[in-house]
Amino acid sequence: MLATLDLAGVFVFAVSGALTASRKELDIVGFAFVATVTGLGGGTLRDLLLDVGPVFWVHKPHYLLVTTLAAVLVFFTAHRVEVRYRLLLWADALGLALFCVVGARIARDAGAPFPVAVLMGMTSAVMGGLLRDIICNELPLVLRRELYWTPALLGAVVAIGLDGLGLPPAAGGFAGFAAAFGLRAAALRFDLALPAYKPRPGRPWGRDVPASALRPPPEP
Repeated sequence: MLATLDLAGVFVFAVSGALTASRKELDIVGFAFVATVTGLGGGTLRDLLLDVGPVFWVHKPHYLLVTTLAAVLVFFTAHRVEVRYRLLLWADALGLALFCVVGARIARDAGAPFPVAVLMGMTSAVMGGLLRDIICNELPLVLRRELYWTPALLGAVVAIGLDGLGLPPAAGGFAGFAAAFGLRAAALRFDLALPAYKPRPGRPWGRDVPASALRPPPEP
């Protein structure tokens, strides 16, 4: 099941990368490059950080075929989709929900403690999209207003948390996926976001500053 989810996540993320390439009007080689970076970027960083040996796609080259297939399909069909950016967001949401579960499970199987496994799930889920947006010169989704890191965090915690409670792996994986995708979908639909920092006037440092110095100067 884990291998199937991983392939599905790679394909969906590769589609989101190819959709971004279509918005940038790249050639088919550019499509394949962006799709591959998006589909494999998060898992590559995860494996490097976990030091689990060769990166997964090095000894499983069929992952490269999956990303190339996604790029070719989108290259010849993207013109039929009028709302490509909206489709990109939903494809990205699916990939995020799949990868946060897969990444956390792989890290847990490699012996990582719970907090590290959660972090690896989040890394798998968001880094491919981050690389995609940087390469294509777009504001990364992870830095936009809607919830993005938070759904990945929730999905990873639910998946491996339920595993720790003794539930079957399929149940934990499905619950983690549903939690992550549900929260990300709600964020897209209802513009949900965490409170943002609001700038305030600065104040002088030091204990001996008189109270009058903390007041704004009178208007001329």
